Amino acid sequence: MSRKIAVFLASLLCCYFVAADEVEIRGDNPGTYTVIKGDTLWDIAGRFLTRPWQWTEIWESNPQIENPHLIYPGDVIALKYVDGKPTLSVVDASDAGGSGTVQVVPSQGRLVKLSPTIRESRHEAAVAAIPLDAIQQFLSRPQVVDEEELSDSAYVVGSQDEHLTFGSGHRVYVRGLDDQSSGKFGIYRQGEAYVDPDSEEVLGYEAEHVGDAIVERFGDPATVLIVRASKEILKGDRLIPQAEDRIPEFIPRAPAGAIDGKIISLMNGVNQISQHQVVVLNRGDSDGLQAGHVLAIYQDGEVIEDVIGSDVAHIEAQEARLRDETENPSALGRMFASIGNELRAVDYALRDFVGTPVTGSSAVKVQLPDERAGELMVFRTFPRVSYALVMNTQRNVNLNDQVRNP
Repeated sequence: MSRKIAVFLASLLCCYFVAADEVEIRGDNPGTYTVIKGDTLWDIAGRFLTRPWQWTEIWESNPQIENPHLIYPGDVIALKYVDGKPTLSVVDASDAGGSGTVQVVPSQGRLVKLSPTIRESRHEAAVAAIPLDAIQQFLSRPQVVDEEELSDSAYVVGSQDEHLTFGSGHRVYVRGLDDQSSGKFGIYRQGEAYVDPDSEEVLGYEAEHVGDAIVERFGDPATVLIVRASKEILKGDRLIPQAEDRIPEFIPRAPAGAIDGKIISLMNGVNQISQHQVVVLNRGDSDGLQAGHVLAIYQDGEVIEDVIGSDVAHIEAQEARLRDETENPSALGRMFASIGNELRAVDYALRDFVGTPVTGSSAVKVQLPDERAGELMVFRTFPRVSYALVMNTQRNVNLNDQVRNP
């Protein structure tokens, strides 16, 4: 994991920039901040920047020490200005001086005496980009598959003692294990269908992980040992080659192209969306999403009635009817038009008296602007859906809220 973190932080100095938006420094930034255990890079960046994912644009490393991009508990992060532009870097605590503001920091930055023992211990303590414990279980499973992919997979057909359900330590027989390149498999069951809320098209199915198994003997049927079961395993459950658990090289950044999607599902059976909650989006690889892409969450603005506009529309409608009455030479037509106007006038007066807004053809509706509700970061993608971690919320976040470029 430490190597992955090092690669991630080194990558922060590459060409992943958010060119569309200028970096905005928080007015209440602390000037300097001492890293503590449990911090993440997102949290640290959020102390200095309005948009934490723009950390990459102003981070300054020290090339004079080994692994200069790693950040550890106890390090002092300082904000300084070089040629009028803000930068963040790691400095000696003595350079910060406890003043909260650093005007000049030597380019050499901190000086650390290195030894194999110190390097190893500090690597283990390095700060991660995001809270990995919140997404660890979703990095390799569950999976999102199409209906054909799951139905074409190998399946549990039974066992020698003909149990109806199976658990850890049980040997079962499996058909369809033609590929012998892997002896380790995850056992899955078709779960929730992910449906696009706009087109109502099925984007894929959650392959619910129910256990793990190793092959003891290939054949038709193959003999498989269940080594772990999170639920009772049933006949018909499917086997998919087990993917290695790995930590992707997250590089928080805005997508290069325009993304316009929605939150279509929640993970872990929760009903409330909050910080560090995993959600499912109706956009994936085919839409240009990649792990590390940051998206803003927006809520649809409400449709409300414009009372003043409705009054104006009502008056204009009355004037139009009066003009029609004047231009109508028929006595009968004038009589009906006059009766209609009087009834509408009485109805309007009663509505105004009780405070009820005008409805019907005179009512004017207004669509309020969409409101930003938070940010999330994509950490795993599939062809047509993605898993994302909610990093921050400014208001309640709900299913079907929109996600767009930040």
